[in-house]
Amino acid sequence: MQKCVGGVMTVALWASMVQADTTDTGKWSGSDALGETIQLASADLAVSLRPVPRPSIEALQVSAAAAARFQVWLSAFQDRARQQGISQRTLSQVFSDITFDEDIIARDRNQAEFSKPIWTYLDSAVSDTRLSNGRAAMQRHRQVLKQIEAEYGVEKEVVTAIWGLETSFGSYRGSSRTLRSLATLAFDARRAQFFETQLIAALQIVQAGDVSAANMLGSWAGAMGHTQFMPTSYLDHAVDFDGDGRRDIWSDDPTDALASAASYLAQHGWTKGQPWGVEVRLPAGFDYASARRDFTRMPSEWAAQGVVGTDGNAVPDHGRAAILLPAGGQGVALMIFDNFSVIEAYNGADAYVIGIGHLSDRLAGGVSFQSNWPRADRVLSFSEKKELQTRLTEAGFDTKGIDGRTGPNTINAVRAYQLAQGLRPDGYPTVKLLDRLR
Repeated sequence: MQKCVGGVMTVALWASMVQADTTDTGKWSGSDALGETIQLASADLAVSLRPVPRPSIEALQVSAAAAARFQVWLSAFQDRARQQGISQRTLSQVFSDITFDEDIIARDRNQAEFSKPIWTYLDSAVSDTRLSNGRAAMQRHRQVLKQIEAEYGVEKEVVTAIWGLETSFGSYRGSSRTLRSLATLAFDARRAQFFETQLIAALQIVQAGDVSAANMLGSWAGAMGHTQFMPTSYLDHAVDFDGDGRRDIWSDDPTDALASAASYLAQHGWTKGQPWGVEVRLPAGFDYASARRDFTRMPSEWAAQGVVGTDGNAVPDHGRAAILLPAGGQGVALMIFDNFSVIEAYNGADAYVIGIGHLSDRLAGGVSFQSNWPRADRVLSFSEKKELQTRLTEAGFDTKGIDGRTGPNTINAVRAYQLAQGLRPDGYPTVKLLDRLR
């Protein structure tokens, strides 16, 4: 199950994409996927007097050809949509003026090249501004959040944290036409089946009357509303919490969207009262090979091995937990519980999960992480990650694919290589490690 795409699925996708819109106020207003808004007065911008170059003949020909192919694809898609119960009336309403958006394809192609180290991500995710805005949002909606927590058993701080990271508490919900975005991405070959499924779901939402096609707005990649649901997640998990007969995650009133996020977490197994994770201290001589997601112990068992909270005491036995080292042996160490995996179902990037968890802890009155991040380190670029995977696989440490993403298979391969080389097996890919492989 995937909740969101593009901004939603990995740090490289959501945390680094910048989305902007031009307003009639004479200012440029932009927001990264973490929702930190900046504004620049137009007078502050250096304006070039150089004429804007015209598109080349070749570029215009490519665009025209793509637009023509899109219309052919759209006709065939409508046949498939009718077979899945979408009425001709709905199709005519939605697709009467739908056109191909090549800018979306450009964004989709470029997003993998962006990467932020987790500490930079968290600087924005849990900034003083976001904390201040989050506390204010919780105060404004305290009664609704209290009712949602009582209904779904998901703490109000967690729901608010999701709202804060997804759309900066509703201030940037996206202005792209969802149906146009999804149609463009479904036409594209890279993830055609996934986005066609999302497009069918979006049509079902419109046909059911939950929202009009014109008001179905969101991110360029099809995530919608205050809490950025993909259409299939909306169908499966959205709720009408205010009782007005519609599951409205798009309006200025965030009630249904916040309740839908709680519903999503509850249906994925959220345990109220259990931490998502706790910062811990590792003892001298810690076995770094045991810091992996599939190796769990009760916190009291970890304490017997010297793994304790930052206060020096054993972490309470909230359930079985694993040790996660998001920046390797040089940064923050976390003891993570089942609720970590529940947030992960909402968005699979570790940094996103840590961002949600840490923001929710801070909103509840918790403190910042106590350990230092290795801020002097440079994270590997997308192309360097692919090179690392290639070299590891060629050296006999199979990463199960060359995709430029540091997932469990790559971490396991890195750890196996580190063990073979007598290095600290923290599974963390670094520039120094890549240089060694070279």
